[in-house]
Amino acid sequence: MLSVINADGSTPNGSLIDEIVREGARRMLAAALEAEVNAYIAELADHRDDQGRRLVVRNGYHQPRSVTTAAGAVEVKAPRVNDKCIEETTGERKRFSSAILPPWARKSPKISEVLPLLYLHGLSSGDFVPALEQFLGSSAGLSPATVTRLTTQWQADHKTFGERDLAGSDYVYVWADGIHLRIRLAEAKSCVLVLMGVRADGTKELIAMADGYRESAESWADLLRDCARRGMRAPVLAVGDGELGFWKALAEVFPEARHQRCWVHKTANVLNALPKSAQPGARKALQDIYNAEDREHALKAVTAFAHAYGAKWPKAVKKLTDDVEELLAFYDFPAEHWIHLRTTNPIESTFATVRLRTKVTRGAGSAAAALAMVFKLVESAQARWRAVNAPHLVALVRAAARFERGRLVERPEAVAA
Repeated sequence: MLSVINADGSTPNGSLIDEIVREGARRMLAAALEAEVNAYIAELADHRDDQGRRLVVRNGYHQPRSVTTAAGAVEVKAPRVNDKCIEETTGERKRFSSAILPPWARKSPKISEVLPLLYLHGLSSGDFVPALEQFLGSSAGLSPATVTRLTTQWQADHKTFGERDLAGSDYVYVWADGIHLRIRLAEAKSCVLVLMGVRADGTKELIAMADGYRESAESWADLLRDCARRGMRAPVLAVGDGELGFWKALAEVFPEARHQRCWVHKTANVLNALPKSAQPGARKALQDIYNAEDREHALKAVTAFAHAYGAKWPKAVKKLTDDVEELLAFYDFPAEHWIHLRTTNPIESTFATVRLRTKVTRGAGSAAAALAMVFKLVESAQARWRAVNAPHLVALVRAAARFERGRLVERPEAVAA
């Protein structure tokens, strides 16, 4: 494709480098679509009619359409397939549908990650077009009306998520945390209450997300009661910060669940009670506790910490010793899971980017819209979450298998016997 280059190195459609990137994106997308269609036709090459003619063949191209990507707006001509095969289960004619470029797609999924961030930064729908034009090199398909429709749809998505049935989702482990984001929420002291879980197959999943007041016990109880009402089963172990009202709520709604206090939060609390000169050594001593090879060695490390710091700083030691059972609960579970169960890092790491990209907003906007934007960001991140280590052991934990020093010593069948 030829382009007119101005004296300053720009083109009629922007800078030369942007033009090159868009042309490269267009060619790669076209090649990927051709490869996808060719693979589909080759797979069904043996399907023929009574006269020996192929039932699946190429049939030219669809009409060109503009697709907005991170490289800008690129024009795409998707290959067309004439598929005369019959679906056995429905008796209807099959239809080829591209997984790369679904029918009627007009924008890359990545755009759906950019828009919530812009909203949380305080931009109104009218500001999106110039902001995205700088980011994408084009504002095609992203008018204020389009953005308004998207935000409305995302609020509906969040509402549907919050009402879904949880009876078929067995969360063996859960993490709970209250995330304070400087965004539009119902109250000035509101925060986002987040509940994440590990299913029996080892995959992580967002369970619930709602705004609450000061991480209070009543706010957490409302969220947990709603989860229980929708069929959520009590988790085997819950992980959270010791300061949360979550624990009181958990004891009320799911009293059988065990408690694990987050070591990151506990370490910060203990160190805050020590002078700065003593903090490096204390931090190392605390690491010796939660990195111990088993519970027995961890308890010895707790005793050593109390001996080293108890005389001068009893308050710091008390912060540790008062919660020893809840801090060491993870040692009763598979060793492969310890790294996941010691902290609320799965929640913290997910919201780290959201925290960095939100700020106080002064423009008009609703709490529902702001919460929906956060939900869409987390939903997008969820697709990249990794399963826990040794996911096959999660089902054994649910089945009440016994673990000592992180190793399985008694299978569920033996427990039942």
